[in-house]
Amino acid sequence: QCDLTGWWENELGSKMRVDAVDSQGNFTGEYHTAVSSAQKPIEPSPLLGSQHLDEDGQCTFGFTVNWKFSDSTAVFAGQCFAGDSGEEVLQSTWLLREKVDSLPSDWKATR
Repeated sequence: QCDLTGWWENELGSKMRVDAVDSQGNFTGEYHTAVSSAQKPIEPSPLLGSQHLDEDGQCTFGFTVNWKFSDSTAVFAGQCFAGDSGEEVLQSTWLLREKVDSLPSDWKATR
């Protein structure tokens, strides 16, 4: 059974904490990124998400991070898998939206 609650770390050293997942699959937590192009010092940032509660335990999930140290927001979508030795592995992809000054600059706002 996939349990997102707890601490997770990716290959770049970023960490996230997921607080308890409620009976509807909703959760909150905090993201501690290890990488940033922002000029300000990195700060832990709040996350808000939801997971699909599956019987087989390989749930899909998504969450939004509201970066406290920049004018950007990131969204992550992924799935939890059981690894070869029984550990849980999260696979995800993300989009980052940075604030731009005008509509003509919209093309460069999403990574």
